Amino acid sequence: MKTLILFVAWCILFVLAWPLAILALILFPIVWLLLLPFRLIGIAVGGVFAFLKAVLYLPARLLGHRP
Repeated sequence: MKTLILFVAWCILFVLAWPLAILALILFPIVWLLLLPFRLIGIAVGGVFAFLKAVLYLPARLLGHRP
C-alpha cells in the first residue's frame, strides 16, 4: 500500500511539475546509496545496545525474574 501511495504521489508530481519529478526519480537511488552506511551503523549500534541489555539483565534472569 505504501508503494502505491508513493507511485500516485509521483504521478501527481509528474503532471504538475515534470522536471522536478524526473529529478526526484534520478536522485532517489543516489540518496539511498549515500544513506545506506548510516542505516548499517544504526543496525550495528542497535545490536550493541541489545547485547548490553542482555548482559546487564543476565543476573536478574539467573535469579528467576520473569518479565
